[in-house]
Amino acid sequence: MTIKEAVALISEGIPGTGKPQKWVDLGCGSGTFTRALADILPYKSQILAVDKSMQHLEKTMGNNVFVDFLHADFERTDLGLSNLDGILLANSLHYVKDKKALVSRLEKYLSIDKRFLIVEYDSLSANQWVPYPIDFIRLKELFTQLNYNKVVKLSEQKSVYGRGNIYAASILPTSQKATPP
Repeated sequence: MTIKEAVALISEGIPGTGKPQKWVDLGCGSGTFTRALADILPYKSQILAVDKSMQHLEKTMGNNVFVDFLHADFERTDLGLSNLDGILLANSLHYVKDKKALVSRLEKYLSIDKRFLIVEYDSLSANQWVPYPIDFIRLKELFTQLNYNKVVKLSEQKSVYGRGNIYAASILPTSQKATPP
């Protein structure tokens, strides 16, 4: 996936406040979605990119967004974060068996606004690369059980791996808008 395609997939899920924001990209891999997020976020925002494999990412990306990398397993490690504007899980939630426990634990990292941005395959077919798939219907059910009533599919595109479509979803508490004003 190109950076341009990743931007198109997630851009509607980022609030257009104009003020710098703090995000975490969990399971960042080589940084495709980290770079996409940095292209969308306001000037001087911050991203903590986390992956259990060592990655070498630029310190500044996109709109002069500061990027720090943390070598950690986000599923098993308490990252000690707080007051985040958002959590991005792009092609990483499908590695987590107990998604409900993970989301419940991640909530404490967020500001009162609680914004999740998820990118996943819209499929329930497991394989060695997607051991615990979550299609959009199951994602919506999961977050509804956790009292998130605004689960919106932002966009989708064909998967280059022949797994149907890949989708982006924005997850917010009821009191928030799903897309930027």
